[in-house]
Amino acid sequence: KVKCFFSDDWGSYTKYIPERYHEIGKRNTQKIERKFLTFRTRIKRLARKSICFSKSEFMHDAVIGLYINRVEWGRNI
Repeated sequence: KVKCFFSDDWGSYTKYIPERYHEIGKRNTQKIERKFLTFRTRIKRLARKSICFSKSEFMHDAVIGLYINRVEWGRNI
């Protein structure tokens, strides 16, 4: 149910994604990459070398869920 793909001009994308669904350019990919960079920077638990790294998958899911609720929807849970 994806309506449009945004990517750079790499050959594999044009080979597998139909042209009507594929938009080439950095205008929309920069927003997405910025969001992911901020996400990785703010959640240090995702870096194994960090002192706050947890081996529990439940803790990772809980922290990521709390972060998304706060940043994306403005909910403090």
